[in-house]
Amino acid sequence: MIIALLFVATTVNYIDRTMLGLLAPSLGKELNWSENDYGTIVTAFQAAYALGFLLMGWLIDRFGPKVGYAIAITIWTVGHVAHGFASTVAGFMAARVILGVGEAGHFPAVVRSSSEWFPQKERALAIGWVNSGTTIGVILTAPTLALFLTYLGLGWRETFIWSGLFGLALLLLWWKFYSNPRESGTVSEAELAWIEHDPPEKLEQVPWRRLITKREAWAFAVAKFLTDPVWFLMLFWLPKYFNSTYGVDLKVVLLPMIIMYLLSDFGSIAGGWVSSKLIQGGHTPNFARKVTLLLSGCAVLPLLFVSGLSNMWLAVLLIGIALAGHQSFSSNLLSLPPDMFPKRAVGSAIGLGGFAGGIGGMIMAKSTGLVLEATNGNYTLIFMACTAVYFLAVAAIHLLSPRLEPVRVA
Repeated sequence: MIIALLFVATTVNYIDRTMLGLLAPSLGKELNWSENDYGTIVTAFQAAYALGFLLMGWLIDRFGPKVGYAIAITIWTVGHVAHGFASTVAGFMAARVILGVGEAGHFPAVVRSSSEWFPQKERALAIGWVNSGTTIGVILTAPTLALFLTYLGLGWRETFIWSGLFGLALLLLWWKFYSNPRESGTVSEAELAWIEHDPPEKLEQVPWRRLITKREAWAFAVAKFLTDPVWFLMLFWLPKYFNSTYGVDLKVVLLPMIIMYLLSDFGSIAGGWVSSKLIQGGHTPNFARKVTLLLSGCAVLPLLFVSGLSNMWLAVLLIGIALAGHQSFSSNLLSLPPDMFPKRAVGSAIGLGGFAGGIGGMIMAKSTGLVLEATNGNYTLIFMACTAVYFLAVAAIHLLSPRLEPVRVA
């Protein structure tokens, strides 16, 4: 039930963040946006999302995932609905800032909840299932827009407003069904013993001044800084790549997008399963996580052969495998903070990493535009960089935390 609840939350989160991107071409014509105007709106979201991680990570550690995530859902739903009332670039920037701050609470809440409900042996697999909701949300955004715009005959403003009901429904579900295992009233003694069979820890609030002095926190943050931008690149640039290279609009021809993102879902779940299976087989978490991270990075290598392919479906397959590698990497990377930090520090550690990933995403967005402009739209250098960062991230993790040992923060 907890996995299902977090999966639904992830799906709603990604529908809300993706909707503007699919509506942008028509909104740009209606509201006379320039390319720079839209870029400014996107940058506002990414900056708020990055900074929001620091706030939301602390908030979820301070009040717990039930209250902290409820606050995050409320904020991002208000931001999503606010799009329906915006008319100017400044208005959309404001809406995206509110959305970004709220949505930044999602992954700190997911990982903190997973650390409460799943022992170390199962945690990566649980996060893998939940993380697969990111791509389901992306896939479902176009059908959601079709439901409101075509079948219900609503305008784009009403679509933003009425689709806010998804966030409201999620908030009610979260508040009704989420609690920690001891307070749930539905967990047997045997199941509770299994959930809590990892070595006990002293639950205490961990100040930022302690967290940022730990190399393990920076191991996670550096890896997020290097690899999160690849996911942002795929979300924001894949439609443009397929349109310029193959003349295909992924908002209309959905099959390529469905294939690529379903492959990424497989990677998310498979990556979590591999490391969990290795731990259950007697290997240390250090061995299991790092081997799976390295294998995941190898799965991204087919991206090297995409640029210049004349066969679109072969490109779809190779990009799909690379996305699977990224999601496998992401599922295991998100499992590291609960491995290393006390539960009351997990949200803050995730927040630090998310902040670093958001900054990396902003740099990637700007760099991608400059490279494409300088190379007349050639993606070869970009795809080469995307494959290299995973191996740099594994090296950084190993150098900063050679054994992934639990951190003493007291």
